[in-house]
Amino acid sequence: MWWIVAGIAILLSLPLMVLFLLVILFNYLRVNYIQYIERGFQEIPYFNIPRGQPHPDAEDVRFPTADGLTLAGCYFKSTGPRKGVVIFGLEYGSNRWSCHAYCEHLIAAGYDVFAYEPRNHGDSASEPGLEPMHWSMDRDVTDARAALAYLKSRPDADPRGVGLFGISKGAGAGVLTAVREPYVRCAVTDGMFAARTTLVPYMRHWITIYNKSYIIQGLLPFWYLGYLADLAIARVSLRRSVQFLYLEPALKRFGRPLLMMHGQHDKYIRPDMAQRLFEVASAPKELWLIPGANHNQGLHIVGDEYRRRVREFFDKNLA
Repeated sequence: MWWIVAGIAILLSLPLMVLFLLVILFNYLRVNYIQYIERGFQEIPYFNIPRGQPHPDAEDVRFPTADGLTLAGCYFKSTGPRKGVVIFGLEYGSNRWSCHAYCEHLIAAGYDVFAYEPRNHGDSASEPGLEPMHWSMDRDVTDARAALAYLKSRPDADPRGVGLFGISKGAGAGVLTAVREPYVRCAVTDGMFAARTTLVPYMRHWITIYNKSYIIQGLLPFWYLGYLADLAIARVSLRRSVQFLYLEPALKRFGRPLLMMHGQHDKYIRPDMAQRLFEVASAPKELWLIPGANHNQGLHIVGDEYRRRVREFFDKNLA
């Protein structure tokens, strides 16, 4: 009967053997693939970045940050009785004057619009040694808080608060700031993305490039890829002396009216990534996948519909 006892012992030990092999596999991937994840995280995609020109109707302003830098902004006053104030968050690499193309219809409809350039962008002061990236980090929140403080300090400040209109990175940075700023009453975002929600799906593809084993690929659960993503982000943060921020928890706590817009043909931040981010956000919320639009191209593809939805959202939730 020894073989029965041996068989039972083997069966009982199988879960431990599988666990042991998984630990070896996970550690192997952590050691050998973390460098590729870090490299992918730091690569900046090619964006079609819009830039505007100084506008004669705008008030060109400067304001300080909490850590002593001076940022540049522009303030457009509505052409009629004011309904509200909108703060505009720029996409990565853009300048403050690009807000006019997005917000000209809002100004005509009765909204003041304020846009600013974060540090190391445009005419704003630069922090030595800081390399701007398309991911949101602690400096972006510091700058957004300074912009809100400036709006609160104006003689014509709206005591009810402001609305946020953010594009791509500017949307994420705005929401991250607004979580602790009830002065932001609602938000419209276009092309918003988060580090974890974006990075993990790409990691599945990167691993297939460097490892062709379908068995290994199939043994990688979502939580483990998330762990690798968090580890890579932490290591890059340490080397760059910044803190990259997680948007997903902020969206869960936002709790104010949110209109998320996203290109249905976005090749950088795929629609399924936007959908996953939208599912995380707290209500009230609405998602509009813009037909035929790539990343941040909705205004150019369906301009009239785009403007109408943005204007109606602010009329309902801000005016």
